[in-house]
Amino acid sequence: MDDEVASRLQPLREPMADIKPVVVRRRRRGWMVALLLVAAGAGVAFWLHPAPVHQQGARGGQRFRGGDLGAQPVAVASVTQADIPITLEALGTVTSLSTVTVRPQVSGQITAIAFTEGEMVKKGDFLAQVDDRTLQASLHQLQSQLKHDQALLSDARLDLDRDLKLTSNAITQQAVDLQRATVQSDEGTVMSDQAQIEAVEVNIANSHIVAPADGRIGLRLVDQGNYVTPSDSTGIAVITEMQPISVLFSLPEDTLAEVLEQSHGNAGLKATLFDRNDTKQIAEGTLQTIDNQIDPTTGTVKLRAVFANADGGLYPNQFVNVHLLVRTLTGVTVLPNAAIQHGAPGTFVYQLNDDSTVSVKTVSLGPGDASVTQLLSGLPPGAKVVVDGVDRLKDGAKVTVPDNSAAPTAGAGSPAQPQAEGRGSGAAATSNTSAVNPGNAPAISSSQRQGSAGDGADASGDANRKHHRHHRRDGSGNSGSSGNGGDTGEAQ
Repeated sequence: MDDEVASRLQPLREPMADIKPVVVRRRRRGWMVALLLVAAGAGVAFWLHPAPVHQQGARGGQRFRGGDLGAQPVAVASVTQADIPITLEALGTVTSLSTVTVRPQVSGQITAIAFTEGEMVKKGDFLAQVDDRTLQASLHQLQSQLKHDQALLSDARLDLDRDLKLTSNAITQQAVDLQRATVQSDEGTVMSDQAQIEAVEVNIANSHIVAPADGRIGLRLVDQGNYVTPSDSTGIAVITEMQPISVLFSLPEDTLAEVLEQSHGNAGLKATLFDRNDTKQIAEGTLQTIDNQIDPTTGTVKLRAVFANADGGLYPNQFVNVHLLVRTLTGVTVLPNAAIQHGAPGTFVYQLNDDSTVSVKTVSLGPGDASVTQLLSGLPPGAKVVVDGVDRLKDGAKVTVPDNSAAPTAGAGSPAQPQAEGRGSGAAATSNTSAVNPGNAPAISSSQRQGSAGDGADASGDANRKHHRHHRRDGSGNSGSSGNGGDTGEAQ
């Protein structure tokens, strides 16, 4: 009986024996996955909070920063007093004060060209000659006719004198009046002959073409041998006045009141010209006139400035940048433009305190130029403000001012909003590496990046990850590889 039962259970035991190793393998696989997840979590935690980095950073800070852990290196500048020139900038066009097209006044063939293209000419200089032989012949004919008419006039005057003497005895009053009318008619004929002679003389003078104004003559438009007439539209050449020369430019109508206030009774405001890149100064001149109306389509008003152009560097239709000096603020309190920030508090700066911390100070500003701006209120004279390294600052932050960066720098960091104390919504990654100059003097090289949580690595995340891995190898001997590959650091 037992043997029969055992024989029946034997087929059931064999499948159970096959199932058991499968279950064991699945359990082992689950434990391996769990261990991998735990290891990954530990790696992430180690990446986010590397304890050896703090120790290494503390040691590095004591070496290079004198134990001032977490201080931000910045550059500062002082609030001083200076003169601020108030200028208005506009795009202008060089325009000649006089442009004359030389055209023939008589018809005829050009027999001579006496000018060279591009040369400077004076008023009255000989330019070209038109054939005047026909005009000379007409002049001789008119002169002979004048002499004939003058002889008739003389004879009529003699007859009138004789008639006046014989009026009472041998001639009537009617004959005297008739002779007087004959004299007057001959006088009119003589005057007509003289007028015709003067007209021909003018045409002869016009056939000798001269420069009507001073300036630079352009390209020759007609060659010698061509037949020209006064109706020709092209002319012979064009003369452009170059010295002096003017520049036309437009300003917004909002600035017109300020210009009129400063130029009232004295239109000679200083105007400076720069090239198209607005970098190289070309010439200096004065404001000559302001147009009498505002263009309603653009809301601007035209102005003309005059320049001596002694070197001939300005050419008509050349585009230039005009800087019109309206007035100069003398001895005012100024603030470097690099220190000015804009955010939720309004316009503010970071002021350096005596305890090496910074404070947010709202300021009121006036006009300024490319480097400084007038400070109306908010800071006392002599106060020090941060001009470089403001991208990671907040109210009350600890800072250091290296000796080599005490002077203001032109390239300030990107503006940063004042931050509240404590952990914010984003994590900021900071890695500091030391550099040694050729003189073996220690220096500080700071690479700072800031990003919101969940945004991942920034543009220089690879460099920061290299620094973190380097610190972990130095501090704990680990390889420093992390599964997430992110770029996060110590939260501020």
